[in-house]
Amino acid sequence: MTAIELLNIENHVCRGVNLKVFSGELLVLLGPNGAGKTTLLNIIAGLIGYKGSVLFDGRPIDELPTRERKVGYLFQDLVLFPHLDVASNIAYGLRVQRWSNEKIELRVKELLRLLKIEHLATAYPWHLSGGEKQKVALSRALAPYPRILLLDEPLSSLDWQTSQYLRFELKGLQQKLGITTLYVTHDLTEAKEVADRMAIILEGRIEQIGKLEDLHPGPWAKQTEQP
Repeated sequence: MTAIELLNIENHVCRGVNLKVFSGELLVLLGPNGAGKTTLLNIIAGLIGYKGSVLFDGRPIDELPTRERKVGYLFQDLVLFPHLDVASNIAYGLRVQRWSNEKIELRVKELLRLLKIEHLATAYPWHLSGGEKQKVALSRALAPYPRILLLDEPLSSLDWQTSQYLRFELKGLQQKLGITTLYVTHDLTEAKEVADRMAIILEGRIEQIGKLEDLHPGPWAKQTEQP
């Protein structure tokens, strides 16, 4: 488990962001569109430039390229490879890293079992439901044993019932794995159901951080209602 600390992060969107994410917690970044939520994830992953410092367990990682930061990233656009079946999609990053075939097979089987999608191993993306695609994409992000997990509005494209089910599943999985996780959303209902703590970000600044009962989200915070 890895603790994350952001120190005086600045770029074209972020304005002096300071943030601590405790080892093993799920911290929700809550804010309206354009607030800087995804930008912060991209900074932690090393995908865009910034000033300031990102620390993992107290050590700066600013000079490390993306591939060496050991970050699992579930993007809002899933981008599953349509020509690969589920097992091959999950294995893709491991093959790029030149894992042995034996290790890849064992890891893929482990993730298929963990996400309860063993029956989908040979299916192709166009045969999958939205929820199933999310599970495959999450499996792929977890495959190389990342130090931290970044989730960018992972359930925003799903219907209410599927989203609620996957929130429960995702929170249980995160607790089981104990992986430090940042979860981006603008949905207050979603945040309430998964967060250990929440950080409210507005116009590139962290305005509030703490337990839900201590925070006061603005009128922009969407609340999903049961149909």
